[in-house]
Amino acid sequence: QVQLVESGGGLVQAGGSLRLSCAASGRPYATAWFRQAPGKEREFVAAVTWSTANTYYADSSVKGRFTISKDNAKNTMFLQMDSLKPEDTAVYYCAASTGTTGTVPSSPTTYNYWGQGTQVTVSS
Repeated sequence: QVQLVESGGGLVQAGGSLRLSCAASGRPYATAWFRQAPGKEREFVAAVTWSTANTYYADSSVKGRFTISKDNAKNTMFLQMDSLKPEDTAVYYCAASTGTTGTVPSSPTTYNYWGQGTQVTVSS
């Protein structure tokens, strides 16, 4: 079983930056960030595989502004968010996959463990 603890959310002005962290209790196959804004469905943001360090991003909404990374020694994943926009406001969730429920990085069904979520609010 993998436990996930997120941190780093908060309130920031448009154009600013935040760095989210997700500490895992074990070494997952892959981890990802998803987000959910009020009244909207949860959407994929970015993912990373731990053995190969392959990274994946949502096509247009965050690519070029967000960077996913990991620290193998600390079993911790990060999401560096730059040039933030009000439309980035959402609860951001960390997710982990043990590789047994699918391998599509952007699909929520790939991930069998989820964090509690951290609020990111971007003011205009």
